[in-house]
Amino acid sequence: MDIRAPAIVCASRPHGETAAIVRLMTAEHGMVAGYVAGARGRALRPVLIPGNLVDAQLKSRSESRLPFARVELVRSRGSLLSEPLPAAAINWVTALAASALPERQPFPALYQSLEAVLEAICVAPSARGWAVPLLSFEVLLIAQLGYGEPVRRPEAQDWPAMLRTFDMLGRQLQRYPLADRHGDVMASRLMLRERLARIEDG
Repeated sequence: MDIRAPAIVCASRPHGETAAIVRLMTAEHGMVAGYVAGARGRALRPVLIPGNLVDAQLKSRSESRLPFARVELVRSRGSLLSEPLPAAAINWVTALAASALPERQPFPALYQSLEAVLEAICVAPSARGWAVPLLSFEVLLIAQLGYGEPVRRPEAQDWPAMLRTFDMLGRQLQRYPLADRHGDVMASRLMLRERLARIEDG
């Protein structure tokens, strides 16, 4: 393997004392995992935040071995981690992608949709500006994996309908792509759901 491509950081798990195993989503190569040396150091720790866009280079001498990865920051979304609602949304969509998508199977439309959702979360003045794109990403992911049922897109201004659609999609995600591993991942979605509900209450 010898890949260099823009990638979205979807997960980073500590490995040993200073390294990490990262899962990166690319347009042409799908979800790829790589070993990043020094990932927990001062220089790389802020780069490997889920949601960040990076320039990734992955190299391995064998397809059966985990490639070594080098990453350079292109677009940081780390500043949103201090804002509870955007942080919950970013954590959810990246965790969903990392957990549901098979390794090294390209989904270019999903890559574009995920990047669009993340950018919307960054620039929209409130969740009303990115909630429907987030639902659209979930619908696309379910469809691309060959599951699910047709879902009617709610109007952005109809917040109760948006929440009902959110709940319906949550049931589909649990039943299909996350059936065997939804515990920790769905906990991120539950946190997001609780925070979105406060908008309706407010």
